[in-house]
Amino acid sequence: DQAISDLRTYIGERHGAEFVPAEPKYFLKKADAQDAHEAIRPTGTQYDPETVRPHLTADQYSLYRLIWNRFVASQMSPALFDDTTLEMEAGDYLLRTKGSVQKFTGWLTLYQSDAETGPESDATVTSDGDDGATTGLLPALQVGDHLELRALDPQQKFTQPPPRFTEATLVKELEENGIGRPSTYAAIINVLQTREYTEKVERRFHPTPLGRLVLEGYLGPSFPDILAVDYTRGLEEELDTVEEGKADWQTILGDFYGKFSKDLLEAYRRTRDGGLPTGEQCPKCGKELLKKAGKFGAFLACSGYPDCKETREIKGIERPDSDQEPEPCENCGKPMAVKRGRFGQFLACSGYPECKTTRKLIETKEGLAAAKPDQILDEKCPQCTSNLVVKQGRFGEFTACSNYPECRYIKLKSTGVACPKDGGDVVERKTKRGLVFYGCNNYPDCDFVLWKRPLAETCPTCGALYLIEKITKRWGRQVLCNSDDCDYERTEEAGTVTKSTRAAKTAKKAVKKKRAVKKKAKKKTVAKSKPTTSGRREPVVSTTSADS
Repeated sequence: DQAISDLRTYIGERHGAEFVPAEPKYFLKKADAQDAHEAIRPTGTQYDPETVRPHLTADQYSLYRLIWNRFVASQMSPALFDDTTLEMEAGDYLLRTKGSVQKFTGWLTLYQSDAETGPESDATVTSDGDDGATTGLLPALQVGDHLELRALDPQQKFTQPPPRFTEATLVKELEENGIGRPSTYAAIINVLQTREYTEKVERRFHPTPLGRLVLEGYLGPSFPDILAVDYTRGLEEELDTVEEGKADWQTILGDFYGKFSKDLLEAYRRTRDGGLPTGEQCPKCGKELLKKAGKFGAFLACSGYPDCKETREIKGIERPDSDQEPEPCENCGKPMAVKRGRFGQFLACSGYPECKTTRKLIETKEGLAAAKPDQILDEKCPQCTSNLVVKQGRFGEFTACSNYPECRYIKLKSTGVACPKDGGDVVERKTKRGLVFYGCNNYPDCDFVLWKRPLAETCPTCGALYLIEKITKRWGRQVLCNSDDCDYERTEEAGTVTKSTRAAKTAKKAVKKKRAVKKKAKKKTVAKSKPTTSGRREPVVSTTSADS
């Protein structure tokens, strides 16, 4: 109430008394809102956007101005419009349009001052009614005014299906149907995308083949009551009665599970034989193709498996640029097709399994693009004498044998440094997560490894056979000796760093570390007594330090 009182005073002083309604505005909470905390709002009217702008970044200022405008608008007078039908004579034709003429700006003055149309306004002219009239914002006109024809835009319109959901319209639909709560809307949308039930195309949700299969093939026929719009709302109402102590949770769960267990067994019986029938014939054996759900999405498979292993990818969502000609395979000339594997989408030859050519898809500003094809080298494989090729892998380019999978030879990048243990070649390797390290090419017989890149330079101080490269944000590129007893170091920016400089830095760090350690107090421990020469037993007190 104090915030509303201060805000009404601010509006009257800043915009005028006519912008302050007669009574404060109070908004009823939604039925499914938990109302756990107050709405996000400015802490006081003294912190208007222009006052705090010097202390905020551009993004912070935009967000704060959005919160401020909504906060102030919630207690301002409404905007007033006159609904008007405008008729214009043009020769033998009568043109009609319907719209609104603004009479009082009200809360819209906040957005007009920022050259905005407001969060809820929509100035797009749309058809309204059967007479072909259009609606929109109209300028202030008087009867008898002469109008100027500036442009002629002939259009023919047909009945269109409802537009697909965006995030905003989906949340609005969830609210209207009582599905979920404000705190769960983000999680619902996240599940639809992460499980690949939907895909966003131009900011609108489109169902994927997997999403259609799960809904129309599995969940829809097996659990129609659970998929009903009223089910979630009714269940949440029942759970609320349990929370309020008006119903017994065991009774509610018993009623639910009795029917659910029967539906679950029926769903298992329906799908245990494989997939859903499609009516299409297998091009190889003539048996029916089934629609199945796998780890990487929905696909078509022959019902004659395992005798026939024919599979086919289901056509995905068409995109605006999907009319481009498919790229031909560099080996057999057949068109390349987009497939999905354990590491995401990739290009594969449509002639599989006769042709096993694949290409990686890389992310660009324009979207997914095919990586460059394998480059055949003149160099021969040392194991099978086939040509080596440069390929694109998960972590970049690598050189391997062209006779894969019969030959799995991979050429490792040499650093030119001899292994100090057995004289082998130190090469670049990668962990399963793609982290680069360096090790001897005679592994596992030799276990020499380094995390820093070795350089084929002899240390001028101690004569070590190699140096290592270290790159940091503070010092840039540094070249160091890897020996524990040598302090040699140089940087690209500052030239050679003397031993005393490095020793001083090391000593400084050691002093800081020593000061940071708090010594524990000494404690006394009493041991068992021992006999003396006089026959008496005397206690032995030993003093020990926690640092020992």
